[in-house]
Amino acid sequence: MPVARLRSVVLDCPDPRALADFYAQVAGGSPQAEDDDWVVLQVPDGPRLSFQRAEGFTPPQWPRADQDSQQFHLDFDAGSTWEEIDVAHEKVLALGARPLDLEDREKKDFQVYADPAGHPFCLCRIEHP
Repeated sequence: MPVARLRSVVLDCPDPRALADFYAQVAGGSPQAEDDDWVVLQVPDGPRLSFQRAEGFTPPQWPRADQDSQQFHLDFDAGSTWEEIDVAHEKVLALGARPLDLEDREKKDFQVYADPAGHPFCLCRIEHP
């Protein structure tokens, strides 16, 4: 029996509303602001993401293994073909994402980006049976 049930993945950021809006456009859902410092996004059929204002926020560095490392990242299934990934790529760039690693995608089956606050996330190609 588990000790507890996962409630949220929480991302620190300088602007919770803006980052919640970014992820709502990437993954779906409608952000709900509890106040200026905390916004919640329930992803349809997915996790609850929360965004917390952090004064003096410093974005994680990717890829690094020292104290400024990414600590964690989010993976998104973006389709089973590279054409679908290319469409998703254009959409996240238009939303304010920044590419971090687009090389060797055929070998890795993913591409790495930073969200507008600098958190790494991946668009993944998923092979369906």
